[in-house]
Amino acid sequence: MVHRAGSQVFSILLVEDNPADVRLTQEALKEAKVHHELHVVMDGVAAMEFLLKQGNYSDAPRPDLILLDLNLPKKDGREVLEELKMDESLKRIPVVVMTTSQAEEDIINSYDLHANCYVNKPVDLDQFSKIVRNIEDFWLTIVRLPPK
Repeated sequence: MVHRAGSQVFSILLVEDNPADVRLTQEALKEAKVHHELHVVMDGVAAMEFLLKQGNYSDAPRPDLILLDLNLPKKDGREVLEELKMDESLKRIPVVVMTTSQAEEDIINSYDLHANCYVNKPVDLDQFSKIVRNIEDFWLTIVRLPPK
């Protein structure tokens, strides 16, 4: 199946505890080229419940793409990444690590845990928006995603 703008609704899961970054991501995606639904969870425990359709998330859609912060409450992004990449039903979902951490250890660890890419969040509003739009353009219009 070829993914083209307008041919389907893409589901994006944003795992982010910073309300300002959530708003920036929402604003950047408002001008998206593809139809999408953005789902937001604020911690790693909620992320895994969403992905495993547990508790309040029993009817959650399977995301086409996950935008994952590393520094999260309850369960950090590294643990979330490790758990979802070890799960047969979830491991093919592309994960974009979006974090303020520039630590080489975090970059290496994220790729060792099979993150699909690692992006540093810029502090500048315009740059942040540009990065989110580039992620959306690449992952939802250029790349062929695995079937759900």
